[in-house]
Amino acid sequence: MEKIEELKVKLKESRPEKWEQIPDIDLYMDQVISYMTRQHIGLELDDDEESLTSAMINNYIKSGLLPRAHGKKYDREHIGYLTAICLLKQVLSVGEAGVLLSNQMEHRSIEDFYNNYNKVLDEEYNKVADSIKDNASEEELAQEALRLAVSSYAQKLACKKILDDITPHEDEEGKK
Repeated sequence: MEKIEELKVKLKESRPEKWEQIPDIDLYMDQVISYMTRQHIGLELDDDEESLTSAMINNYIKSGLLPRAHGKKYDREHIGYLTAICLLKQVLSVGEAGVLLSNQMEHRSIEDFYNNYNKVLDEEYNKVADSIKDNASEEELAQEALRLAVSSYAQKLACKKILDDITPHEDEEGKK
C-alpha cells in the first residue's frame, strides 16, 4: 500500500521541468540521460523497462524522431523531444511516435508542443491519481487495476487507429 501512495504522490506532483527551467546550455549525452530521470516518472522510479540509453537516443536520431545533436551536445529542444519520446515509446512504436510528433510539430514550435504535452500529462496523471482511492482494500485495488488495464488497452487501440488515419499513405501511383 505504501508504494501505491508513493505513486499517487508522484502522479500528483512529479512533472517535467517547465520549458524555461530546462537548461539553456548544451549537455553531453551522459548529462542528458541523467537529466531525463527528472523529466519522466518511469525513469525516476528506476523501472528497467523504461530506462534510457545512449543507443536509444542514437536510434531516435537515426529514425528521425529526434533532431541531430550539435556536435556531441544536446540542447533544450532535444530535452523537449526526449521528454515526450520517453513516455510515448511506452505505448507506441518508434514509427507511431514519429507520426504523432510530426503531426504535433507541423504547425507549432517545440516550446508550444512541450507546453501542450505538459498540460495533457498533468490532466491525465491527475485523473489516474484521483481514481485510486485512499485506504482502498486489496479487492478495490484489484478492481481499479482491472479498470486501468482495460482502459489502457481501449485507449491504445483508439490511439493506434487515429495515428493510422493521420499517417500519410501512398496512393496507387506511389504519391503521398
